[in-house]
Amino acid sequence: MTDEQKAERAAWMGLLARSQPSELARLMPALPPHDTIRAPEIGTTMIRGRAGATGAAFNLGEMTVTRCAVRLASGVEGHGYVQGRDKDHARNAALIDALMQGPEAVALRAAVLAPLQASATARARARAGEAAATKVEFFTMVRGE
Repeated sequence: MTDEQKAERAAWMGLLARSQPSELARLMPALPPHDTIRAPEIGTTMIRGRAGATGAAFNLGEMTVTRCAVRLASGVEGHGYVQGRDKDHARNAALIDALMQGPEAVALRAAVLAPLQASATARARARAGEAAATKVEFFTMVRGE
């Protein structure tokens, strides 16, 4: 797998992980026959941060994650890691990951990933609008001395 393919896969896996579980379930195609390699399981992961986004890394805290791994009848494996405790979300993300590595990728990109990206963009714009509404600008006036 080339670096470009790895980056592309990381991008769709990230999009699936950040998607709303109900929206992903609604957009899912009919589930193909598959074997469960790793049943959805809940755990935690350490979140790291950086002071000012540039300083030395430090442990910020733990976050709950759910992971799942599946294998399609074709032998392609898919993995899903999602924030929270939603096992169905993790399984759906793993199935889409597996399907995106096969001939269904073009159709899935249009039917599933594009609507998820549009929703993610809309949510980001809404958050930015809420933050902008609270922005305070300070200015100083120069006295004529």
